[in-house]
Amino acid sequence: MLPSRLPEPDLYLPGTGEPSLRWGIVGPGWIAGEFAKAVRAHTAQQIVAVASRSLDRASSFAATHGIGLALGSTEQLVSHPDVDVVYVATPQSEHLSIGLAALAAGKHVLIEKPLTVSAAEAKTLADAARGAGLLVMEGMWSRYLPQTSVIRRLLADGVLGETRAVLADHGQAIAADPQHRLYRPELGGGALLDLGIYPVQFASMVLGAPTRVTAVGGMTGTGVDAYSTLVLGYEGDAQSTLHTSVLARTPMTAVIAGTEATLSIDGSFYTPTSFTLSSGGDPSVPELTWSDPTGLRLFDGLSWEATALARFVGEGRTESPVHTLEENISILATIDEARAQITAS
Repeated sequence: MLPSRLPEPDLYLPGTGEPSLRWGIVGPGWIAGEFAKAVRAHTAQQIVAVASRSLDRASSFAATHGIGLALGSTEQLVSHPDVDVVYVATPQSEHLSIGLAALAAGKHVLIEKPLTVSAAEAKTLADAARGAGLLVMEGMWSRYLPQTSVIRRLLADGVLGETRAVLADHGQAIAADPQHRLYRPELGGGALLDLGIYPVQFASMVLGAPTRVTAVGGMTGTGVDAYSTLVLGYEGDAQSTLHTSVLARTPMTAVIAGTEATLSIDGSFYTPTSFTLSSGGDPSVPELTWSDPTGLRLFDGLSWEATALARFVGEGRTESPVHTLEENISILATIDEARAQITAS
């Protein structure tokens, strides 16, 4: 039986008691620009500094986004007394070293997904954060979107019954340029770490850690995974089927199928979007449709994770309660295994 109405989302609204933290950005690329615009427009947070190995690049970014301080090294930024939080938006090969440097300097850290390039690196970072008593959080913005809180509530309330299947995909047509970071193994390239992590984390949120991982796929000429399909098994009768690719753009939708109802998320499922809840096989029961009511679209949604981090810091937390460090490690362990199988095939 479907509910008469869907739950209201739990929102990480700005100005609801969270501290207004001072942020520094390392890695002034495209995603950092989208993050800076979202934070400036939709949060009470302050971006006060940006750093790059190229001071000219940092200065240009600072001028574009109204940031007062441009620096020519990571070391200068993480040690700066006016920075409370470091946002790491560099290639993923640098995530661990910059995260550790920021923690050593006493800063909280938000790291663009993936947290690191392997489960072993994620454990090293998690241990350092716990030892320092500081918050480290992966910038998996999907976890902080309004739709995600509604979906988690429906799952917790048992509206879908027993979950039997999760299906999700994320494919983008990335030009086969050997200099593109996704085609460079030394930068942590490949489809799974950058794109496939979205379906993998989604399945993890719904079903937890898998007990079995089966992966088939192919490699690029530069030696990174180009595409793959993962079939993950869990205790009981649940399974997830997840697809990713850098060779073609795919629908980027997701489905949670339960014994009582099915939840279908429109593409792109990891961004602010809509979903439909339908009865399991009974066409006489009207579907329920949810659409994001906040007006924030596309990368405006990055603002939710910034406010969430500030709230968690204000609450004295050292990790996200909706995306814990142990789950980060588990997700990367799944990707580690999938990449190993694809490389060996």
